[in-house]
Amino acid sequence: MGQLIAKLMGIFGNQEHKVIIVGLDNAGKTTILYQLLMTEVVHTSPTIESNAEKIVLQKTHFLVWDIGGQEALCSTWNTYYANTEFIILVIDSTDRDRLRTTREELYQMLAHEALQDASVLIFANKQDMKNSMTTVEISQFLTLSAIKDHPWHIQGCCAVTGEGLPAGLQWMKSQATAN
Repeated sequence: MGQLIAKLMGIFGNQEHKVIIVGLDNAGKTTILYQLLMTEVVHTSPTIESNAEKIVLQKTHFLVWDIGGQEALCSTWNTYYANTEFIILVIDSTDRDRLRTTREELYQMLAHEALQDASVLIFANKQDMKNSMTTVEISQFLTLSAIKDHPWHIQGCCAVTGEGLPAGLQWMKSQATAN
């Protein structure tokens, strides 16, 4: 019944697609959100709870929730999961030491009942930095090929310049219009 209502809203009005941006602290989540929103770099401080902004791409509306990534806040992410259609996982491509933690958080999220229909966009941020891991390396470490029940896409990016962000947003738009 909920899917029928969602489809009708998509036909008769601009349906808003709920997105959560998650990732460990200092990965670039807030910088990415405001780069997508205003195409400019906004100096940020650690997100304590969340920020919410609406992003519109060619009549597709996304309500984007940027959720704090400090270790103490990761346990509260699930309070944002209800009605989420897209997960944007932001990874610091230079932070090899915490990639295992990121993988654990990703698979814990994907197992959550409220996210069973969510699509996953992984932004491999900080690709401009020396010694950053490639999207292939990150994909292999996260064993993304094992994710069969969620559409997913990994996109290299640089939050500061915006490089790679439009391609990721375009992938989300194509997923939103396909459903």
